[in-house]
Amino acid sequence: MMGWWKRRRRKKLRQQPFNPAWREAIAANFEIFTCLEPAEQEQLLDHVKVLLGEKHFEACGGLELTDEIKVIIAAQAGLLLMHRETEYFSRLKSILVYPSSYFGQTLDDESDENAHRLGESWDTGVVILAWDSVLGGAHNRTDGQNLVFHEFCHQLDQEDGLADGLPILADGDDTVLERHEKYTTWSQVLSHHYKVFVERTERGHRTVLDSYGATNPAEYFAVATECFFEKSRSMKQNLPQLYEVLHQYYRLDPVQWH
Repeated sequence: MMGWWKRRRRKKLRQQPFNPAWREAIAANFEIFTCLEPAEQEQLLDHVKVLLGEKHFEACGGLELTDEIKVIIAAQAGLLLMHRETEYFSRLKSILVYPSSYFGQTLDDESDENAHRLGESWDTGVVILAWDSVLGGAHNRTDGQNLVFHEFCHQLDQEDGLADGLPILADGDDTVLERHEKYTTWSQVLSHHYKVFVERTERGHRTVLDSYGATNPAEYFAVATECFFEKSRSMKQNLPQLYEVLHQYYRLDPVQWH
């Protein structure tokens, strides 16, 4: 019954007209939006409507939260959900937005040491973002860095309760064999590339991926996602297998945007 009500509510949200000023803000600030086909743009705007309707946005650190801030964040997050049935980051409840970088307690230990941060993704249902970094990432689609892609990729990864670089891959209508094949392929490709990447990073070699991806498999998935969308040509040329599994997962082909 809950699933039926959720689908009904989302259908109503998607049927609502989209504010022209919001569309202009997305087109002016999120470069990738202008690269999409018209039908894809409309699909993305539908995702924005649902995200705005379901997620709680909260301003922090003196930020004045505007509709423009919310739609630019939602548009970037929605790009990760294209061309498939989605639960809209099922664990996510709140998006906290600071005006710029902030200090937060480290999550990987119990110390009181504070760390300088641009963003975080918690498995308790919270994403934290620095707005100036969000806007910078939206404007520059070729530097391989996008804070929203990175943190919301973690939310996709965490939907099954684990931050392990293995998001939910199967569609509801997949057969058992199809599910098995998808997870096997993903595991083989990501595990191999992560291992090679860590070895190269430890030797000081630079690659198309940011070295932060060597931290753990979850960070590797997030960094690879940023690269897939923003350095697609280089990734496809240098890491074709990795590009292909991400292409199958996100169901977009960013190389075509160039």
